Amino acid sequence: MPAEYFEARERALLGERYDTLYAAPQETAARGVTVSALRTTPEGFAARADFPLRPSPFCKAAFVVEQPDFKPGRHPYHHAGVFYSQEPSASSAAPLLGVKPGMRVLDLCAAPGGKSSQLAAALQGQGLLVSNEYVAARAEILKSNLERMGVSNAVVLNETPARIAAALPEFFDRVLVDAPCSGEGMFRKEPAALAQHCEALVKQCAELGADILDSAAAALAPGSELVYSTCTFAPEEDEGQVAAFLQRHPEFTLADVLGNVDYPFGSEGEANRTGGLPLDVSKVRRIWPCQGGEGHFMARLVKAGTPRALPAPGEYTPEEQLWLTAAAEAGRRSKGGKPQKAAKPADARSARRENSRACREAVQGRSSRSREAGAGDASPAQSLAAWREFAEEYFPELAKRPAVVHGGGVLLPAAFPQTNLHVLRAGVFVGSVQKGRFVPEHHLFTAFGALCRNREELTLADSRTVEYLSGREIEAHTAADGWCCVTVDGWPLGGGKVSGGRVKNHYPKALRLL
Repeated sequence: MPAEYFEARERALLGERYDTLYAAPQETAARGVTVSALRTTPEGFAARADFPLRPSPFCKAAFVVEQPDFKPGRHPYHHAGVFYSQEPSASSAAPLLGVKPGMRVLDLCAAPGGKSSQLAAALQGQGLLVSNEYVAARAEILKSNLERMGVSNAVVLNETPARIAAALPEFFDRVLVDAPCSGEGMFRKEPAALAQHCEALVKQCAELGADILDSAAAALAPGSELVYSTCTFAPEEDEGQVAAFLQRHPEFTLADVLGNVDYPFGSEGEANRTGGLPLDVSKVRRIWPCQGGEGHFMARLVKAGTPRALPAPGEYTPEEQLWLTAAAEAGRRSKGGKPQKAAKPADARSARRENSRACREAVQGRSSRSREAGAGDASPAQSLAAWREFAEEYFPELAKRPAVVHGGGVLLPAAFPQTNLHVLRAGVFVGSVQKGRFVPEHHLFTAFGALCRNREELTLADSRTVEYLSGREIEAHTAADGWCCVTVDGWPLGGGKVSGGRVKNHYPKALRLL
């Protein structure tokens, strides 16, 4: 049985402490939510939540949900990006990085996006978040979650860590490696993790984690910090992994993992798990099941050198200004800046997909995986003019922001250098020109809904909230005719178009309640 190897190893390492440390305070895995600072404060959320919760010991923005039948994905606040559904101890790693607005942050193994959403909240829309996922299907889920959470300054990649390090050497101020692991902390939450567990899997994950850490080290700027975390108890993936990394990388030092937060949690590391290599285990952290989490390990590593000076709040560095200018120039040059012939009729989803690809190529350059974009019947100048006119009416604070145009698509780009990396999204795709009119995208409303001048304001108790999330038209009470942002308790859900006292629903079909 797979469990036999795990239990024998842990009993040998822990002795009589085994039964105590692995005795969880509840029969099933705890449920939790992590509140996004892009939307509200933990106190503001707790005052409005209509389900029982208590503060998590692992993160100041997280709560333990004390309702076994709670379905977070159906809650309007989930759709509004107010919280991310996350096992409580999983929220512990991201705050340890000490992210500040203006930093360049890399989440190297980011899907499905919980930790990336925490990093984005810490950035507060300033600086750059690069969220990467190697598995294509998981990368799409990551992109969707960051859009739902209203993240405006993210670049979503579908790449290998090695290619990112080669393309962006010593680029990032902070790197999070939440490594793919043998998942021993997920045994109760995911029975499949227990069924597939074996000694060979632990070895394979340790080797993969070492490769990822080496790439993270290469991508990290001098004087900057890296947090390594797993959801396993295996020595080869935890203390042993960090000790071996420090042997390979003398330019790094081990820092107190709690050095960037003002609250304690979990326990110190275990000295008999380092594989015989030197390591100050008092500086790393473990979360055991008896402490209310499913199991996590964390370490913080600092690279020698002087950290770069961060730009002033709300400003771009000269380098970032160049990247934005280059992106805009690439957008104007695409298709020679001439109007395109009308494409063959295509459904809306196809048009959005092609426009998204076109915008990505304008920002990042053509990828070998890309195809010729065929949607859109407007020139870059026409698309830009349509966006400016739309923005002046509904989002005047966005009207003068740098915009990338390509055919019928418009993107507010993230400040990111041109590379040959496979980019799924680089900023906010705000919309496209369809039949001569600008049609906004869902991400525009989730990212910038608070800036929209025309809003249909719902509440959690309003029956129209569920009606809207189900894809139906609703009565307009506060919004004037034209495009509007639909909100719940002030937080953006998505868009709609008002006519004759009704809000025509533009909530994406794939996200609707069934």
